[in-house]
Amino acid sequence: MNLTSPYQRIEMTSEIFHFDSNLNLESGEELSGFDIAFTIYGDIHNTSLPVIWINHALTGNAYVTEWWSGLVGEDKFYDPNDYRIISSNLLGSCYGSSNPLSTNPETQEPYYYDFPTLTTRDQAKALELLRQHLDVKQIHTLIGGSLGGQVALEWSYTLGNKLKNSIIIASNAKSTPWIIGFNEAQRMAISADCTWGEHHPEAGKDGIKTARAIGMLTYRHPQAFIETQKEQEEKLDNFKVSSYLRYQGEKLSQRFNALSYWVLTKAMDSHDLGRGRGGLEKALGEISAKVLAIGIDTDELFRKEESQLISNFSTKGVYAEIKSPYGHDAFLIEYEQLKYILKSFYLSNNES
Repeated sequence: MNLTSPYQRIEMTSEIFHFDSNLNLESGEELSGFDIAFTIYGDIHNTSLPVIWINHALTGNAYVTEWWSGLVGEDKFYDPNDYRIISSNLLGSCYGSSNPLSTNPETQEPYYYDFPTLTTRDQAKALELLRQHLDVKQIHTLIGGSLGGQVALEWSYTLGNKLKNSIIIASNAKSTPWIIGFNEAQRMAISADCTWGEHHPEAGKDGIKTARAIGMLTYRHPQAFIETQKEQEEKLDNFKVSSYLRYQGEKLSQRFNALSYWVLTKAMDSHDLGRGRGGLEKALGEISAKVLAIGIDTDELFRKEESQLISNFSTKGVYAEIKSPYGHDAFLIEYEQLKYILKSFYLSNNES
C-alpha cells in the first residue's frame, strides 16, 4: 500500500511481511510463522540512498513520523528525500505484527495466553528476516530508544559489518532489577483485573490502565511532575496528578491491549546482550558498528550509567547526554538536543 500524506510530499509504503516457516525462539518454543508490519518512507526503489532503520519503544508503532515527528520527515533531520527510512512494528506488538490476538495456525483461534514467550533477541531475529526479505544489504544507521534500543543493540551484535552506525537511546545492555520490578508491578495490576484469563480481546483492559499509571511514574522525573501537576489551591482530594494518570491509563487502554503489553514487558525483562556470549563486556566489544549511546541525565528508569556502560565496552563506542527535566521520555521530546548530538556524531565520523 502506497500512501501520500497531505502534509508531506514524500511517499510512504506500508506493508506486512509474512514469514511462513517456524521461528525458533530462545525459550525453546516455536512460532508457526509470523507477520511484521513495516513502513518505508522515501523512494523504496532508490537503493543508492542510505538506509535508516528505526525501532519504536514499548507501545509505539511502525509509523515513526507519528511519534518522532521532530526528527523524521520532510525537511527534518532524517529526511526521506535523503534516506530510505524503515520502521517496523516489533514482534508481539498489536500494531500489525503477530501478537497474542493473532490467529494460531494450529488452532485457527487467537493465541491469547498461549502466545509464546519472546525475548529481545527473538525480536531482533525477526527483524533480520525482514531485512533479508527487503534485500537491504547495508544499514547506514540503526536507531532505537528504550525497548527499541534493547532490540537494536541485540540486532547490532548479529548484523556485523552489515551495519555502519548503531544509536542506542535511553536504553541498556541488560535489564536491571529496577526495570524488571516496575514491569512486574504493572503485570500484577493487569492480572488483578477480574477479566484477566478470559479469552477475549479486551481482557485486562482495566488492569492496563493501572499498569500505564505505574509506567508513567517511571517515564518522567519527579521534578517534572512537581512542575506540571502542582496544585494552585489547597485540596484534600481530586488532585491534578490523579486525573492525569487516570487519563493516561484510559488513553492507552483504547489503543493497546493488555496481552501485548504483557508479552512486550516480559521481552524487556529478558534483555541481556551477554547471555551465552561470555558476558556483557565481551559481547559489546564484538559489535562491529560505531555505537553512539545516548543517556538522559534525569532518567530514573534507564539510568545514564547504563548508556555509559554500552559506550565504554563497545570497541567504537561514544557517549552523549541529553539534559532535560523530563526524565526517560526526553528522547521523545528533546528534538533539538538530539539533532545536535546526532549531527556531531556523524560529523566526527566524516559523514553528512
